[in-house]
Amino acid sequence: MIDYRSDTVTKPTKEMLDFMFKAPVGDDVFQEDPTVNELQQYVAAYFAKEDALFCSSGTQTNQIAINVHVKPGGEVICHEESHIYKYEGGGIAKNSGASVRLLPGNRGRLTLESIQKAVNADDIHFPVTQLISLEDTANRGGGAVYDFNEIIKISTFCKEKGLPLHLDGARLMNALAVNKVDPKVYAAEFDSISLCLSKGLGAPVGSLLLGTKQFIHKARRVRKVMGGGMRQAGIIAAGGLYAMKNNVDRLQLDHQRAVILGENLQQQTWVSEVFPVETNIVVFCLKKEKQKENVIQQFKDQGILVSSFGDGMIRLVVHLDITDEDIIQTSNVIQSILLN
Repeated sequence: MIDYRSDTVTKPTKEMLDFMFKAPVGDDVFQEDPTVNELQQYVAAYFAKEDALFCSSGTQTNQIAINVHVKPGGEVICHEESHIYKYEGGGIAKNSGASVRLLPGNRGRLTLESIQKAVNADDIHFPVTQLISLEDTANRGGGAVYDFNEIIKISTFCKEKGLPLHLDGARLMNALAVNKVDPKVYAAEFDSISLCLSKGLGAPVGSLLLGTKQFIHKARRVRKVMGGGMRQAGIIAAGGLYAMKNNVDRLQLDHQRAVILGENLQQQTWVSEVFPVETNIVVFCLKKEKQKENVIQQFKDQGILVSSFGDGMIRLVVHLDITDEDIIQTSNVIQSILLN
């Protein structure tokens, strides 16, 4: 099967597995795992952040960051389709006792104007706004990339107001491959960053949380409370280290292949809209919403797995296990789909 359900389905290459197998390990709760330490130091330096913390998932890094930044009863401002709100099991409320101000925005992206209007006044009737969170790329927006100039404006406003700015950068490396901003310059605008290693980068597991030494010191305690302390974690951290050193430049190839799929879908009479394809995610809408399961099944019958993405919407995600031959085969299948 050609699997486009997510870029989380990637399998480690032989080279990555060999690298993982040979990785030196230690007890990471004691901060004695040399491979975990190397990964954290490497990525912190890559983004010019003081420190980093290796965690099991992007949900965990996001939830830890929110817990450090926000006090119970506070409020988090984020997009209404953001991962931290929509796909993390109500963690903001359960883990941090915080409320959420959900904002609309173009393809998952917020603007300075919308954020300015949403920050609560100093009024005892309102929760205190304590955190702004952005997502880049925006998953629900079809892999949309933020205009870096807008990020700078938002960051400047947050600094003026004394509000921390968090980035859910699950697919940050995809965004940087498009906007061409220096990672150090980009990261300087955020107080904390969550970076996933197991999506487009192709590691089997793991995410990193980036910030100041003081922030990561607090985050390490929260990770422990959440049961995220791992022992000989170097075996899995090595996959992330290999990915950062070997799989970043090739992300452009995923983007190019996604564009081909988007162009093919755009030509089909049964497709009403294809979201602009900026990175590795292709989202399209059907003219007849009720035919979604039919379309998904037709793909599956011809050896292709895709995912439902809402009413009449289907998503395909290109990743390092997708080849040029897979793109050709998928394009042929797209053209063969028949609907009444």
